[in-house]
Amino acid sequence: VPHVPYVPYVPWRSALAAAVPGLHLCRVCRSWRHGHVHGHGHVHGQVARRGAVVEVPEAEAPAKAESAGDLAAEIRGDFPALRTDAYMGVPLIYLDSGATSQKPSCVLQALTEYYEHSANVHRGAYALAERATEAFEHARSSVAELIGAKSPEEIIFTSGATDAINLVAESWGSVNLKPDDEVLITVMEHHSNIVPWQLATQRTGAKLKWAGITDEGKLDVEEFKRLLSPKTKMVAFVHISNTLGCINPVKEMADAAHAVGAKVLLDACQSVPHLKIDVAELGVDFLVASSHKMYGPTGVGFLWGKSEILEGMPPWKGGGEMIKEVHMDESYYADVPARFEAGTPPIAQAVGLGVACDYLLRIGMDRVEAYEQELSKYLWESLSRVNGLKLYGPPPSMGPRAALVAFNDVEPDIYPQDVAGVLDADGVAIRAGHHCAQPLHREMGATYGSARVSCAFYNTKEEIDKFVEVLDEALETVRSGDACVFDPDDPDSCNCSSSRMRS
Repeated sequence: VPHVPYVPYVPWRSALAAAVPGLHLCRVCRSWRHGHVHGHGHVHGQVARRGAVVEVPEAEAPAKAESAGDLAAEIRGDFPALRTDAYMGVPLIYLDSGATSQKPSCVLQALTEYYEHSANVHRGAYALAERATEAFEHARSSVAELIGAKSPEEIIFTSGATDAINLVAESWGSVNLKPDDEVLITVMEHHSNIVPWQLATQRTGAKLKWAGITDEGKLDVEEFKRLLSPKTKMVAFVHISNTLGCINPVKEMADAAHAVGAKVLLDACQSVPHLKIDVAELGVDFLVASSHKMYGPTGVGFLWGKSEILEGMPPWKGGGEMIKEVHMDESYYADVPARFEAGTPPIAQAVGLGVACDYLLRIGMDRVEAYEQELSKYLWESLSRVNGLKLYGPPPSMGPRAALVAFNDVEPDIYPQDVAGVLDADGVAIRAGHHCAQPLHREMGATYGSARVSCAFYNTKEEIDKFVEVLDEALETVRSGDACVFDPDDPDSCNCSSSRMRS
């Protein structure tokens, strides 16, 4: 199987032409295509500049690998962080991709090359600005391709998934939620999919409801369906729980919500980097995700929405870029997506996100998903053999789950923060805390949170073996009282890494 090719952002050519040979930005319709003809007679495959016609050669996209194989062995060299030491002489074992992913070299180079040749987008009539705009809009096209969107115009760049959910809650919510309407969420949501709906229902007088989980650690789908009613106007839920690892039945839930006339927003932060996503097959109305969890830069994410819904939503933020005309007494707003992208956007971050999407598309999400399902089973089985652990979420025997596991020591007063702190000394990076899911942890009886190990396609079974080995030692250390003990009532009482963790 050939190595995954390097996908650069090239400032002096079209970024997309560098990523996918044979494609180009049409200067007439501003869309990325292989050769075809529009009704206006313009032939794709030709780029017109100052009267000249330059042929763009067609080329086949590189073949995708057909099997999962040892994917990590092929691509680990693309991630500089995975070649570093946590401490001098202590190799890093990064098992916290559920919080944020590492970045491949092509993404890092894209950021550097944009800043070395930077210009604003959509404004300048000179070459540097045009190239920045091409790279920025290519990123929109790449995101659309990754999730199966009908059009790049359905992709709105935001500062992250939190920003995207707030956009919907405020813009859509301001015109569609009324007193006594209902918004339905679940107890397993990230705080970013709880607090915006609390604020929206408080502003509008609507009511917020939520579904719980089963004893097996899955969403209680039957309770979810019972809570739906004609009063339900919005249903917002997570695709994959960042704590339980369960994969929710999105299509079934979306169909049930639509049956009562509700719209559906899907938090796909934990699924877009790990599963093959097709928004049409999922049947949702909105989808959000964050770049930094999908091997791209921090500071950018996106909202996908059905065009007919987005077009009916008012602006959220005002300023430049989101307008057609501004008068002293009124303004006329731009079409989607510009209507929701006020001000100078996160250009470099979006370019990096686009390159990250190209990278994933080159590997093939089928292959990523297959490999991570192998890791998921291996991780669960390995942790199941560790004495004295409580694992959260459904086991792989109940169906596919994410390659992440949250756990706690069954002994009381053994805090996950202490376990993570001891593991860090051996170079193992995991998350400890509430994972921005405090209501879920209360539901599980895990008041002080949990420890969580989360994998990506660059992780290996050997890393899981090493993690389990040092976990046994860490548990022995913490149980014996030899570790620096985390005090949840006075977290600043010590200066170890565990005292600096936030929920």
